[in-house]
Amino acid sequence: MGLTGIFLITFLIVHMGINACMWAAVYFPDDHGEMFNKAANFMGSMVLIRIIEVGLFLFIFLHIIQGYMLTVYNRSKRAVGYAVDYGSKGSKWYSRSMGLLGTLILLFLIIHWLHFWIPSRFTGVEEVEYSGVKMHNMFALMQTTFQQLWVVILYVLGCISLGYHLAHGFQSAFKTLGVHNKRYQIMLSGLGYGFSIVVPFVFAMMPISMYLGWVK
Repeated sequence: MGLTGIFLITFLIVHMGINACMWAAVYFPDDHGEMFNKAANFMGSMVLIRIIEVGLFLFIFLHIIQGYMLTVYNRSKRAVGYAVDYGSKGSKWYSRSMGLLGTLILLFLIIHWLHFWIPSRFTGVEEVEYSGVKMHNMFALMQTTFQQLWVVILYVLGCISLGYHLAHGFQSAFKTLGVHNKRYQIMLSGLGYGFSIVVPFVFAMMPISMYLGWVK
């Protein structure tokens, strides 16, 4: 669970970096999504990246299966709840709700795949040409997708779920691998909470920026 979690954390960093290229259109008026489309094309056309993509899907589904198995196992060990409910004094609500948060993220991922991954791999996306090289115009697809308010709200809610999931999962993954002592705990806690805020915030700002017309 810890290993698959750390792999997915690494993927989030890369995915955030690639998607952040969309904001080049804010600083360079003549960009019109060129930097983002080139970055997306690079990730989608490299053989090594495509191989890693297969591994990514395997790790996602493995992480999901492990999460549900762990939830069922934990509940089976205590069929009867504690006599005294300590609430957040014993543990944070999100650490007790990882199964629910994971399910919400899974539903969000399915919608995200339908919006972007499936069109780019199977059903087709309109093309754009840069210096004689044709590639998918993923920037235009984002603009079209994020003109619907309900989609933007859904993505923001998905990012909030991701943030709470990471708030517990980041630290938990390293603890599982044995990084658990006072020397590193404070650093990991600060890094984990920072990561769980910054990464989902950046992801959430992407559909918001498109919807409000900050990125054109």
